[in-house]
Amino acid sequence: MAGSVAQREALEKLEDRHLNNFLGAPFHAEVCFPRLIIPFCGPIKGGMRPGKKILVMGIVDLNPESFEISLTCGDSEDPPADVAMELKAIFTDKQLIRNSCISGERGEEQSAIPYFPFIPDQPFRVEILCEHPGFRVIVDGRQLFDFYHRIETLSAIDTIKISGDLQITKLG
Repeated sequence: MAGSVAQREALEKLEDRHLNNFLGAPFHAEVCFPRLIIPFCGPIKGGMRPGKKILVMGIVDLNPESFEISLTCGDSEDPPADVAMELKAIFTDKQLIRNSCISGERGEEQSAIPYFPFIPDQPFRVEILCEHPGFRVIVDGRQLFDFYHRIETLSAIDTIKISGDLQITKLG
């Protein structure tokens, strides 16, 4: 019996070192993962809830076209998972497009921002804070926008997807 408890504890310690078990608690990805692979898809432990924060730190590529950060309800491709919030940075137009896609229907696109915060070949820090009315997005310490919830069950938002012209240096 003691052997199985020790084995279970050893397995839990090994799992705790895995990136996907840390979403929701900041950590240094470079300790276990020198560079996270893009495109990235990983679970958000316990799903979203008011007060929970996701941190994405990275470096924009030298000649970027765009990148996306999406919070989804699972990672299903067929049928596609609901997208609670899709954040797409487009460098040619210096736009930050936000939207959702629920049951295959895209919502109303939002694009108004006070400034475009991302610079080619420069680091960035995106914080996505889940609050009761919506997501508050902070880039490099400055609030950029709020995106009101379009998915009622916040805990169903349990996956983060990141793709495009960037490198991730920290995810928590």
